[in-house]
Amino acid sequence: MIVVAGEALIDLVPAPPSPIGSPDGGLSPLLPRRGGGPYNTALALGRLGTPAAFCSRVSTDGFGEALLAGLRSAGVDLSLVARGPEPTTLAVAGIGADGGAGYGFYAEGTADRLFELPPALPAGTDALCLGTCSLVLEPGADAYAALLRREAARGVFTLLDPNIRPGLIPDAAAYRARFRSWLPDVCLLKLSEEDARWLGGTPEEWLKEGPQAVVLTRGADGLTVYAPGGATHSVPAGEVEVADTIGAGDTVNAALLHRLSQADALSRPGLAALDAHDWRAILTFAARAAAITCSRTGAEPPLATEL
Repeated sequence: MIVVAGEALIDLVPAPPSPIGSPDGGLSPLLPRRGGGPYNTALALGRLGTPAAFCSRVSTDGFGEALLAGLRSAGVDLSLVARGPEPTTLAVAGIGADGGAGYGFYAEGTADRLFELPPALPAGTDALCLGTCSLVLEPGADAYAALLRREAARGVFTLLDPNIRPGLIPDAAAYRARFRSWLPDVCLLKLSEEDARWLGGTPEEWLKEGPQAVVLTRGADGLTVYAPGGATHSVPAGEVEVADTIGAGDTVNAALLHRLSQADALSRPGLAALDAHDWRAILTFAARAAAITCSRTGAEPPLATEL
């Protein structure tokens, strides 16, 4: 079992705009899509056929019901999901000419912010994945950080994807310090080049603070792993016509965990035992999975049969 902890929200993704001069005045309709970095990761794991559970707090509103229905359809365990009457967080996506997405968030008083530390994870939990807004928005952020520390102390493999959303972070310096405080409890750190620039560090520096390996996503330039012992291995991105990049990094998280699980490498010794061939195969699989997600509007990760 791989547990993914964090927010589930609704992305409002722009459709093609109405013609100028129409009653809508050229505005783009906003189409609701299920999302949230951890949600997308759990969904992708389920679609790849890896036993996964989602750990979060989800609204009882219509959006919350739709979010849970998506996870059920992928076979994701929902026993760690708490419910609440507060509304679902909304993220309004803006899509650039290259398909890259930026976000504005409506997150005040929403259900996922009130997450509380669960008493225990399911027996047989091999890995825990956390990231994105859930590590920023209080009071839930403290509970997610406590979950990371507790499970790392028990020897559970941990993957952290900070997936920075600057508009949600009121004090950048405080968040950067907090990020560094998590690293001793992280086995695998995965982040984008944009995240790395915002955080102001390098993979080589972070490796000295706790993670066994760091995977850096580089958009159209592919993926690179900074492996134990100082080796680096890179693969190109999958070639695809990009609809948008929503959920691509989350798909990478799931693909990495899926293949590491298959290789019996969800541990610090397991990561250390991987050689260049192993890493390139894992990264290539992740790049292919992310490319399929990028070919579709919104976060729609691939099924195992598509890979």
